[in-house]
Amino acid sequence: MRIVIGSDHAGFPLKATIIDHIVSLGHEVHDAGSYDPSPVDFPDIAKTVTSSIIDGKADRGLMVCGTGVGASIAANKVKGIRAAVCHDVHSAHQSVEHDDVNVMCIGAQIVGAWLAKDLVAAYLAAEFSTHEDFRRRVRKLAEMDEQR
Repeated sequence: MRIVIGSDHAGFPLKATIIDHIVSLGHEVHDAGSYDPSPVDFPDIAKTVTSSIIDGKADRGLMVCGTGVGASIAANKVKGIRAAVCHDVHSAHQSVEHDDVNVMCIGAQIVGAWLAKDLVAAYLAAEFSTHEDFRRRVRKLAEMDEQR
């Protein structure tokens, strides 16, 4: 799978660990920035991450910021993106299985490296359910995108 990852300055230190883990799982990774711990605005990184997904250059995305909340808000502003903050393994896989999430957001100030690796593994291993209830709900989300 092709994964795009981005972080702001708060997520920058954890991002390197996550990138190494994604590669160890056999996936391709594109680092969309930031590239150092200098302050950066997470909406700018979110634009780069989500553009890679919308343009078909990446299958899924990851964003790492302080809490994951700002990254999630920014990513969800983009039509076709379904982003979720995940700080537990159940949410990491179920967000994909039930809601077809294509950007997972992690708070580097909330989770450590070990949990982040578990979250990423669960997120990347998950597949969107074929159950009609979940498919119908995601179609309704797409309809909401069209109303913007």
